[in-house]
Amino acid sequence: MDKKKYERLTLTERTIIESLLRSGHKKSFIADRLERSCSTISREVNKWGRAPDSYNAKLAQWYADDDYANKHNKDKLSTDPKLKKYVYKMLKERWSPEQISGRIKREFPKDETMRISHEAIYLHIYRQPQGKENKRLIALLTYRKSRRRSSKQNNRAKGKIRDATSIDLRPAHVAERLQPGHWEGDLMIGANQASAIGTLVERKTRFTYIIKVKNRKTETVTSAFKNHLHLLDPALRRTLTYDNGFEMTNHKWLAEQTGMAIYFAHPYSSWERGTNENTNGLIRRFLPKKTDFNTVSWRTLKCLQNLLNNRPRKVLGYMTPHEALELEKQMIKNNFNK
Repeated sequence: MDKKKYERLTLTERTIIESLLRSGHKKSFIADRLERSCSTISREVNKWGRAPDSYNAKLAQWYADDDYANKHNKDKLSTDPKLKKYVYKMLKERWSPEQISGRIKREFPKDETMRISHEAIYLHIYRQPQGKENKRLIALLTYRKSRRRSSKQNNRAKGKIRDATSIDLRPAHVAERLQPGHWEGDLMIGANQASAIGTLVERKTRFTYIIKVKNRKTETVTSAFKNHLHLLDPALRRTLTYDNGFEMTNHKWLAEQTGMAIYFAHPYSSWERGTNENTNGLIRRFLPKKTDFNTVSWRTLKCLQNLLNNRPRKVLGYMTPHEALELEKQMIKNNFNK
């Protein structure tokens, strides 16, 4: 054969492959006809056609070009003007890359060339973050961050708490909120990462503790959590679901001190602690981001805690979290006296 091993198949060759396949010819015959190796034809058909009779030359050419562009240029949008036009238009409409990626399949259901992942859009936007065009695109994103961190790097950094028990192992009945004593916890970070407050929320009653901490060291945080949880009856201390913050490195000590099983949510899965995240949002109404928690007194936090715990909640049938918790305490007391 006089063709070089690295030479890619052309659209003309792919058209011949499609025609001969539809005529019932074997791959070995097609290879001889094109003066290609049989393995080249087999890989081509297996990769771009689920079955020989479904092989489409134009579609295979597009797939191959797209695959080549992603491997070598790392930027799909730069190689497809039609796709780029659509993505840019939707970004100007303030759509997120994920919304664009999902919607494009509905608007172009039969056009396989109009497909792109949200990661590919982000990759295009952040390829040259200091360029004028890229700055304009970044300004259209929800958070407008000048740099995009690697999710893999973040996951590596988040997943180093020793002997952490995954939320996957948490008893299924905890999700049903039928039993009190199951808590969610978090650390809210203040201005310049220099201050923090802790939050603990009971899943069934929505009762909340807002805890002032001197620093973010694990001994400081877990000790503060223990002091508040010890105010409760043991029957109201069953489990704690937390995120992957390093302040919970001392989780074994906390579990021993409180008698609670501690579970850790998956990285970047805030919905697994939805009650806590919602409560943090309520707190942010009074203590917005960039608040220096070192300047917020214990008395102020206590007043805010009382405010949240004495607001009627629709989810509780318009009882307050304080009332709901007191009712649970009374039920525990009655059961104990029987």
